[in-house]
Amino acid sequence: MIDSFSVRQQDILKIMLENKDGVTIDDLAQRLSISRNAIRQHLSAMERDTLIKQLGTRPSMGRPELLYGLANKGREKFPRHYSWFSELLMTALFKEVGSDGLTDKVKVMGENVAQDLLSRRRPPESTLEAINDLNKLMVELGYSSRVKLNDEGEIFIEANNCVFHDLAEKHPEVCQFDLALMSSFTKTNICHEECMVRGGKVCRFKFNNQ
Repeated sequence: MIDSFSVRQQDILKIMLENKDGVTIDDLAQRLSISRNAIRQHLSAMERDTLIKQLGTRPSMGRPELLYGLANKGREKFPRHYSWFSELLMTALFKEVGSDGLTDKVKVMGENVAQDLLSRRRPPESTLEAINDLNKLMVELGYSSRVKLNDEGEIFIEANNCVFHDLAEKHPEVCQFDLALMSSFTKTNICHEECMVRGGKVCRFKFNNQ
């Protein structure tokens, strides 16, 4: 979130959000009443962290001035109420089709997402490779997860958090989205052995051959 940055960097990000065509070092120095050197130091650090990027140049009396703007990573630091919208959507669907109907819909969504992801990737050479690929996707989505094997050769993914936790507490049917996606992506049967929404310490998924 934007609150994790220094006050000056927050100000710079907000100014760039307001100015989609980009701002120059002089623009920022004038807006914030600080030196151009101080602005350069902030921009250098923020560009290194891929929060901002160079958008081009603006003609001036002398050398063209560089324009800076938000990169995708910087834009994502501003609040977005995805969870609020998701809850509204799930509640509306629940009222319309009930628990069983909602379960069926999120299962289909999970299967469709899995097929879309698979169509963009090289087919895995083994079940373990597919599960490792799945875990990489989960980490990208915000899970703190890892693949584990026990002495019997059984394969699990264990997650220390749930990106849908608040939503799943109100609509546990949402868990079926993950299970359907995992099953379709890895072509295995999934056993949801432990679930944080049901009081577990982790979410643990066991993969069984179909």
